[in-house]
Amino acid sequence: MQPQILLADDHSMIRKGLKLLLQLHLGFTDIHEVPTCHDLMKELIKKKYSHLVLDIIFSDGSTLEILPNIRRLYPDMRIMVFSMQPAEVYGVALKQYGIQYYLSKTTPEEDTIRLLRQFLHNEQPVRDSAGIRHPNNPFSALAPRELEILHYVLKGMGTKEIAQSLNVKMNTISTVKNRIFEKTTTANLKELLELASLYNVNY
Repeated sequence: MQPQILLADDHSMIRKGLKLLLQLHLGFTDIHEVPTCHDLMKELIKKKYSHLVLDIIFSDGSTLEILPNIRRLYPDMRIMVFSMQPAEVYGVALKQYGIQYYLSKTTPEEDTIRLLRQFLHNEQPVRDSAGIRHPNNPFSALAPRELEILHYVLKGMGTKEIAQSLNVKMNTISTVKNRIFEKTTTANLKELLELASLYNVNY
């Protein structure tokens, strides 16, 4: 029985390119696509998938916000993250959800095909670096909740707006924002944005 694959990415060309790789090079045909976190959750409620390939940052939120619900719905579904975000920043946060496959969008095509094949044949990755923190990258010290809120801070959203988006109290957001600035040793949003750009942490 072929895997039932769901691709979640807010860039249509990324989805189309992945779909072509899966069809032409690996022979998989049961492939569906969604562009947002909202659409992803709707699709997962509607249909059961065996494998999910998703980005971290979407136009309407972050993977970290929806992974708890995804795991509650499908605790055994295989998940691969396919992202431009640095693995050392998000790897530890994702590991708690059993995600061992982290594929960079800059990976050469041949290696991408090989890793996709391993993932879709339910093989263990040869090397698991998801739990490794990189002390030279200041963002790798951030906890999952801090990474979740970092996404909105980098977008320039204020405390009240973030609190409303995540349905949490404003003082909680303020506390987490302060921890983000402390851990990254930045004094303001401008410095945080510059540091994020330096370490390829996108939003």
